[in-house]
Amino acid sequence: MTTLNIEEQATTTVAAVSTPAEELKASSEKPKATKKPKSDAQGAKGASAKGKASKKATPGKKSPKGAKASKPAKTESGAPREGSKTAQVVAMLQRKNGATISEIMEKMGWQRHTVRGFMAGTMKKAGYEVESFKPEGGERTYRINTK
Repeated sequence: MTTLNIEEQATTTVAAVSTPAEELKASSEKPKATKKPKSDAQGAKGASAKGKASKKATPGKKSPKGAKASKPAKTESGAPREGSKTAQVVAMLQRKNGATISEIMEKMGWQRHTVRGFMAGTMKKAGYEVESFKPEGGERTYRINTK
């Protein structure tokens, strides 16, 4: 006969005794469904392991293109289009005394900062050398020197 220590006797006794409620509960429980192992062949979010069999796209037939319309040639190289705002300002600046900033603002409907930006940016890009001067007690005046 083997001798059991006190702890072993207590666990053996508790395990042997069960209540009728526990027996009822144990018999009514359904075994849990086992989880399916994840397949390594399956890609991201439900994509099937096998790719779809598809045809490679063939390039479509190109239709013949007509000749491009040529741009009208400029009458003078670098000259602004007739009637454009740039042409109007250039005409004002080519006068003997040039044009004051107020005259340009009034004629073009621009604000002061727009006129200054136009002189520094657009006129410079177009290749004009704009001379700016301010007589004593007078207003800022811009002029293009014609050679």
